Amino acid sequence: MDLFRKKEINLNQASEMKKELKTSDLIMLGIGAIIGTGIFVVTGVAANQNAGPALSLSFVLAAVVVVLSGLSFAEFASRIPVIGGPYAYLYVVFGEFAAWLTGWLLIGEFLLAVSSVASGWSGYVRGFLESTGIRFPQALSGGYHPENGTYVDLIAVLVVIFVTYVVSLEAKKALRLNNIMVFVKFGIIALFIVVGIFFVKPDNWQPFMPFGFSGVLDGAALVFFAFLGFDAVAMAAEEVKNPQKDVPRGIIGSILIATILYIIVTLILTGIVPFTELGVTDPVAFAMRYIGHGTVGAVIAVGAILTLLTVTISMMYSLARLLFAVSKDGLLPKFMTEIDKKHRTPKKATYAAGVAALFFAGFFPLNILAELTNIMALAYLMLVSLGLLKMRRMFGKPKAGEFKVPFVPVLPIVSIFTCIVLMLRLQAVTWIVFGIVMVIGLVIYFSYGYQHSKMNEHSK
Repeated sequence: MDLFRKKEINLNQASEMKKELKTSDLIMLGIGAIIGTGIFVVTGVAANQNAGPALSLSFVLAAVVVVLSGLSFAEFASRIPVIGGPYAYLYVVFGEFAAWLTGWLLIGEFLLAVSSVASGWSGYVRGFLESTGIRFPQALSGGYHPENGTYVDLIAVLVVIFVTYVVSLEAKKALRLNNIMVFVKFGIIALFIVVGIFFVKPDNWQPFMPFGFSGVLDGAALVFFAFLGFDAVAMAAEEVKNPQKDVPRGIIGSILIATILYIIVTLILTGIVPFTELGVTDPVAFAMRYIGHGTVGAVIAVGAILTLLTVTISMMYSLARLLFAVSKDGLLPKFMTEIDKKHRTPKKATYAAGVAALFFAGFFPLNILAELTNIMALAYLMLVSLGLLKMRRMFGKPKAGEFKVPFVPVLPIVSIFTCIVLMLRLQAVTWIVFGIVMVIGLVIYFSYGYQHSKMNEHSK
């Protein structure tokens, strides 16, 4: 059994997908995936329970971890611009087993992200309907929990079906809706900043670090979830006009823009409302109501409902492309490798992603899934940084025109260390569930993937 058989990438091989995406499309894709629950949901709870006003520092720390990983992503995307993102990268440098583990972690991250955001979106919609006097049936308003009278989250199911359909269309069409919603998202964030900045009271920033630096680290471990999505850019490599330049620009650009917005919004939010009162699910809209601007708060709430769609679209897009890439290598069933003749997209892989996300979004109360998503993401980001070190030893430094990570091996090693620090801040139950998920992944690989792998066919 050869677990380290490596895949050779033919960059001159023709792709069946349309190469029509540019840097601007990729930045919009990244921002659409990144900016969503981080600003509209996570900020309030993280400030209230973890970091207080120092949550802005938590975002800075999380951003440092993400940027360090993003640099490695950018060099990989520039030198190996193929669909599959880190799964494909590690297939080249470490071999099949490491590639499968990375692919499994990515599948889990994207699947949980799509499902949890769909559930969060459902909560916003139900809250909006109730504010207008429309009461949604209790049995259809949450995941399976008979004690609470909930059996299925119907709204989450419907939004997953809608997003699956949109993503099954041509990439440009799917991302056009995403781009429109990103502009709406920018609009409501700008509205919050313009109105809120006049109501900031510096006294609310005291004490700035009520839970100490430990609270800042805990906050960073939680809000790391808010940055996930930048890796969605790498998944689009085979549909990009100039992947060597556009993909790195899309990754770094989307991370930097998101970081700046997170810091500004967090400072204003904690400046308007004392952190002790921010334990709510709609902190940005709540802050507007807190200062007597209920109409602005309602506009922001509606905007959040609309723009959280961009996160589900971006994550579903990435999940479908990842399933396509892994199936193309034989590690998952081959039916997901079919390309729709009309739209030239992996429609069956998209539908498979949709069915899985629909199941989790509709029937599971997703309490710990933000942390589980984080630990899976941090684990594969460590593998990517290790992979960069191995790629440099295998292929040397990047050529002219390719993105180059500075200060190698120092920055990749720092990236690995920071990922470990954030992982150790997560709850014990998160580690237990993480272990169970990894065991399931190993069972799938050794019972199906290894025997059906294309690499296995080549070795015969």
